[in-house]
Amino acid sequence: MSFESLGLSPFLLRALAELDYTTPTPIQSQAIPLALEGHDLLAGAQTGTGKTAAFGLPLLQHLGTSPQVVDGGRRKPRALILTPTRELALQVHESLRDYSKYLRIPSATIYGGVGMGPQLDALRRGVDLLIACPGRLLDHMERRSVDLSGIEILVLDEADRMLDMGFLPSIKRILAKLPERNRQTLLFSATFEESIKQLALEFMHAPRQVQVTPRNTVAETISHRVHPVDDSRKRELLLHLLAADTRIQTLVFGRTKHGCDKLIKFIECAGIKAAAIHGNKSQGARVRALKDFKAGRINVLVATDIAARGIDIDQLPRVINYDLPMVPEDYVHRIGRTGRNGSQGEAISLVTQDEARLLRAITRMLDQDVEIRDIAGFEPQKPIRWGNSNPPDERSGGTPRKRGRGAAAGRSAAAPQPRHAHAGAKKHEGGPRESDRKQMGRRRRGGDNGSRRGGRTD
Repeated sequence: MSFESLGLSPFLLRALAELDYTTPTPIQSQAIPLALEGHDLLAGAQTGTGKTAAFGLPLLQHLGTSPQVVDGGRRKPRALILTPTRELALQVHESLRDYSKYLRIPSATIYGGVGMGPQLDALRRGVDLLIACPGRLLDHMERRSVDLSGIEILVLDEADRMLDMGFLPSIKRILAKLPERNRQTLLFSATFEESIKQLALEFMHAPRQVQVTPRNTVAETISHRVHPVDDSRKRELLLHLLAADTRIQTLVFGRTKHGCDKLIKFIECAGIKAAAIHGNKSQGARVRALKDFKAGRINVLVATDIAARGIDIDQLPRVINYDLPMVPEDYVHRIGRTGRNGSQGEAISLVTQDEARLLRAITRMLDQDVEIRDIAGFEPQKPIRWGNSNPPDERSGGTPRKRGRGAAAGRSAAAPQPRHAHAGAKKHEGGPRESDRKQMGRRRRGGDNGSRRGGRTD
């Protein structure tokens, strides 16, 4: 299948060809024809599946081929895209600007953390396309600086994340100001929780539904590895991994804003160029940090979960979880930044005894093995208690490691042998590890990134 077969206009196909997009991803091939037909759409797609093009291309085609109706000389926005974070808003805007290279579609991004002046100026000049975060858009609505009565297409991008962040009341206030008739609504979400379904029932008309990846799936090109460590030595272990090859671009996830700032100081003191993005950083600082990271001027970016939404870096080789996420699903969102487009990626987690329960929840959710490997010189002083059953030692054919033994007992420090944390039983059509997993399942019951050759990731 090609983009030409989806019914896209020549001005979009020309831009896609220049971007070297040849083959649509599954979400693009399913969603674009339905959206072009004018259907409301409920689409299940995670980060890295090419969903920005899936909703962006039909939206741009509508704006580029339908006449603009000017009311009293003032240009009203015709399309609105709501995103959970400013990083994602900027990323979507950048992608749509690339796709609409041969169109003239005035657009603006509306988000908090920056002054209102430039946004007010853009709205006064008039735009067809508005990409906004809910909070700042409500500010403009209260100031009467934006008129949403002309919206023809509404996109809710990462709707599940917006609801997780508490934006549901804001979204409902915004939707109440939009025209109900002749409005097309496209809702994209990694999951279809009950709150998402209720939102769809309330504001969408007979939506078509597409789902391209099961919930919480990850790319097969990502390798998962856990390094046990004492909490007091976690920063040193992180520095050890980073210093092994400072040329490798690495996205490091911390749990708190203050913790990310402390990590940056520690890393920079070691002579490694790094930057942080989190909610306390100004928008300008966040944009600069992300731009420097993409350009390779810095090779380490430390981020919190919320701030990292919308980070889109082609062929990012490594993600390190300095702190494991409190919610297992966030692990999938984090590591979805690597292993894209069929490239190999590493997901490394530094795990202390206090985080063992979080690792158990992640492995149960993934339902796959996670390699556990000690780093020579950083073995925990006491072996980490992993739960009802210890992680099996790979050398002994999957038998549990005995409690009370040292983390590195019986293994050469120069060539440590891996262990694996098992996820429990899983139904297979006949994989080589099925019997082992069933055995582990009796002992303990506790992505999003499909490969592509064409469309852009989010």
